[in-house]
Amino acid sequence: MDRDHDQHPRPSQTKGTCPLLMGVLNITPDSFSDGGDFLGAEQAVAHGLEMARQGARIIDVGGESSRPGSERVNADEQCRRVIEPIAALRSALDKQGMNEVLISIDTTRAQVARAAIDAGAGILNDISAGTEDSDMLGLAAERKVPIVLMHMQGEPGTMQNQPEYQDVVNEVLGYLTQRATAAVDAGVAPEDVWIDPGIGFGKTLAHNLGLLACLERFVATGFPVLLGASRKRFIAACSGRDPVDLPAKQRVPGSIAAALIGAAAGVHVIRVHDVAEHQQALAVWHRCN
Repeated sequence: MDRDHDQHPRPSQTKGTCPLLMGVLNITPDSFSDGGDFLGAEQAVAHGLEMARQGARIIDVGGESSRPGSERVNADEQCRRVIEPIAALRSALDKQGMNEVLISIDTTRAQVARAAIDAGAGILNDISAGTEDSDMLGLAAERKVPIVLMHMQGEPGTMQNQPEYQDVVNEVLGYLTQRATAAVDAGVAPEDVWIDPGIGFGKTLAHNLGLLACLERFVATGFPVLLGASRKRFIAACSGRDPVDLPAKQRVPGSIAAALIGAAAGVHVIRVHDVAEHQQALAVWHRCN
């Protein structure tokens, strides 16, 4: 179904404004943080509703893990995993008066994205920035939905095999600016082009910290910026811990710290697994700004 274009969330460009929260809903058996937790439609809808009640303005549904070393999932299998839960969640949100909560589809495949929009999704979240499937940018333009363009060096299966940059901030920023321009040239409205520096996607600890320290440069492009640092491995490394010894669900404090860095820099959307905890932290931060 096509949803009213005016209902799409418009992230504020005003510094000091609280970012929107995007809650993560992985319908996968192998995601790094919550793989297998929400495989059934009933469990997925319940978790999506819970995140919405906790303050998520966007629920990001994905049927393919992008963790380091993950294997690809074809479009048909992604559709099998996510389309029924998206339709059921959209219906449940509307019935409970949460029409303003949007669903995004986390995929690089236009076939999956189109089916997800028809089922009730209103945002495309593409970790390949529209490079893996040439139809993605045109689909966003055709259906008048926002699209998130993320930077990734390599592809999920090999992206953490010794990633290298001469200047990580300039290279990532240049890439995203180029992809954003390509989206606008394809007919996507500029305000519907969101950029994501891709924390943890083909980056070392130093690369991730460099990007976090320079988020204001991404905000300065004028495109809404999405930050996704929740529960990622660099948080364990910052703590001097091996990721095995500090598993994903124990990285919430570090995730909140990264979110507050993003909020202070003016990012517009923060993608998180732990909505209630981030909502509380951001509410305190916002009262001080």
